[in-house]
Amino acid sequence: MNIFFSDGEITIRGMEKEDAQVLYDTYASYGWHPRMETYTQYYLEQCRNERIVFIAEYRGAVAGICTLVLRPAEGPWAGCGIPEIQDLCVFFHVHRRGIGTRLMDAAEREAAKYARQVYLAVGVHSGYGPAQRMYVKRGYNFDGSGVWYKGKQLEQYAPCVNDDDLLLFMSKELPRQAL
Repeated sequence: MNIFFSDGEITIRGMEKEDAQVLYDTYASYGWHPRMETYTQYYLEQCRNERIVFIAEYRGAVAGICTLVLRPAEGPWAGCGIPEIQDLCVFFHVHRRGIGTRLMDAAEREAAKYARQVYLAVGVHSGYGPAQRMYVKRGYNFDGSGVWYKGKQLEQYAPCVNDDDLLLFMSKELPRQAL
């Protein structure tokens, strides 16, 4: 198993097959509508070196996830060789303990091995407010491509729904990795 970070309280590691069930069960307990296939697919993509999956543990229990897609197929930089951070989530009961920061640190370190830049999409509705603020504090800037909905750039005055598929893209320059 790949360990990306550990300080005795927080560990950031690669995904194990059984993590899919933990993620699914936790999200379902929030009243969300997760799909088990999503998390089993993440594991398979990790095995194929298409996605790096970062699992956070807090005091030995799974506490969150973040993924890095190495060759994204959607978004403003699709096909440009720039990795995309996706699906950052820290479980509610362990918010404000630095877990999201550690997940992002690990994702950015790994992204810097592939490109000088990384990007991500953030939801527009208020539920994404903490993530929006964190990304700006970490140096992410809006890319100027406007609002995206269901994987497509939205034209001016196009109808949409303020749900989890309404996104703005942001990017960040990364430091060079020492060889």
